[in-house]
Amino acid sequence: MLKNISGVLLLLVIFTVCSFKVNAQDSKTGTWGILTVVMPGDSAHRWGGYTEFQARTNGAGFSQFQYYEAKAGVSYDIDKNFTALLGTGIYHTYDYFDVDKGPLTNEFRVWEQMTINQFLTPLKFEHRYRVEQRWVNGDYRNRFRYRLNMFIPLNNKKIVAKTWFISVFNEIFFNNKTPNFERNRVAASLGYQFDKKWILQAGWVNQRNYTAVNSSAKNNMMLTLMYRINRKNSAEGERVPTTSD
Repeated sequence: MLKNISGVLLLLVIFTVCSFKVNAQDSKTGTWGILTVVMPGDSAHRWGGYTEFQARTNGAGFSQFQYYEAKAGVSYDIDKNFTALLGTGIYHTYDYFDVDKGPLTNEFRVWEQMTINQFLTPLKFEHRYRVEQRWVNGDYRNRFRYRLNMFIPLNNKKIVAKTWFISVFNEIFFNNKTPNFERNRVAASLGYQFDKKWILQAGWVNQRNYTAVNSSAKNNMMLTLMYRINRKNSAEGERVPTTSD
């Protein structure tokens, strides 16, 4: 089993490093900061929800602020491995040279989402399917997303309190206008679950955007802090420490 895990890790590392190397010629490294508060559902309380705030900068160490988003959603656990979610959020992009001018891009978004989890000890997989309705500077757009996220606990068989883990994901973005393939996002991070409430992840994310004439990519450092609200008398169970975006 350890040999199989090592092989999977090696392939993922090679894939991630190659992606970063190919795209390294674009702009310098940026920074993403993500704060998520989530109240998951369970077998007794199927309804749940979350709220999330993100800030992104053009430079390392949160320098040259250029973007933030704030969003929230309501979820429903169809069963322990299938979760439906309805979400909404606002997204603003700035010129990092002159933030005082106000946002260059204003977006309002609504989306419907289905998440499927697979617990294959010791590997954990999350399949996320999302359909988005977007209003970007007043123009309406549709978008379709799929993300495959893999989690590997390092010192336990499950991702529970006091567990180190690795998270690797790839997400693809499509829309109904040319170019139909809009974006690819690949990331890898190291995480630690302190207890039932607090989870911290630090890693790297590369995002490549496509237009009708060219493509561009950017590497970013990523720091994620998650807080779980646990209901009283809720059933104890393993959950993947996933981000909502």
